[in-house]
Amino acid sequence: NVYFDFDKSFLRPEGKEKLDELVDDIDDAKEYEIEVGGHTDAIGTERYNMGLSERRAESVVKYLMSKGVTNAYISSNYYGESQPAVPNTSPSNRQLNRRVEFEEVRIKK
Repeated sequence: NVYFDFDKSFLRPEGKEKLDELVDDIDDAKEYEIEVGGHTDAIGTERYNMGLSERRAESVVKYLMSKGVTNAYISSNYYGESQPAVPNTSPSNRQLNRRVEFEEVRIKK
């Protein structure tokens, strides 16, 4: 997972490091397919959180593309607050819900 600060969609340094590891893994791949899903915590309206989850997923896609990953092999989904990883009952739990998950990564070398 790549985690985000509250109400933000920009990548944190540790998120970029994880994405760089993925880019290294697919660098010499013959084929690959990546599917990401953007998520938020439950603070804010459902409509706002859908847009925020989209911006988060797109920031991951744009970063991967900036590293040479072809857009044709990346897809993204947006879930807003509808699929929390953990209950939104504490600040630490809400942090875990502000994320982009790799739903599928297939690499053929």
